[in-house]
Amino acid sequence: MAKKLKIGITGLPGSGKTHALKKIIEMLRKEGITVGGMLTEPIVEGGRLVGHYIISIQTGEKGVLAKEGLKSRKRIMGMGIDLETLENIGVTSISDAIDNCDVVVVDEVGKFEVESQSFVRVVRRALESDKVMILTLHKKSRNSLLQDIRRRDDVRILEVTPINKNILPYRVLPLLKEEVMKE
Repeated sequence: MAKKLKIGITGLPGSGKTHALKKIIEMLRKEGITVGGMLTEPIVEGGRLVGHYIISIQTGEKGVLAKEGLKSRKRIMGMGIDLETLENIGVTSISDAIDNCDVVVVDEVGKFEVESQSFVRVVRRALESDKVMILTLHKKSRNSLLQDIRRRDDVRILEVTPINKNILPYRVLPLLKEEVMKE
């Protein structure tokens, strides 16, 4: 049996990856397709990006993934990373989506997230599963998980830009629906 299609959405920071992904999730749900996994959201204070939240698509649980001033042994771009929150919300949500949803969402495979070996393992498990999957991928990162994802035959990489971020979901939806309906 051939593996189900995986869609990787890439683009520069601020290009609209998560915006396009949220629209795709909304459209899939309207079609009666179950979607699970994790989303990220910026933390902006005083008009400045100071961190990122992680959110479970299934439960809505939200926690701080990374933030300036957060005490942590892992730091990237001046932000402390809360690996426990990543694993409790993100890894748990992805694992649950593999077991219980039609489509698995991972937003994003990026610099913060790949610091967790549990995250890397659950993303690899999702990639090997017979589930349709949508991932957002950090455009410039060269970590081994991202390199492996980009080399896979069953992953179709699409680039989002500020110009196509509103059109991209309408291009992706038919591909995903077709894959979900395959037996």
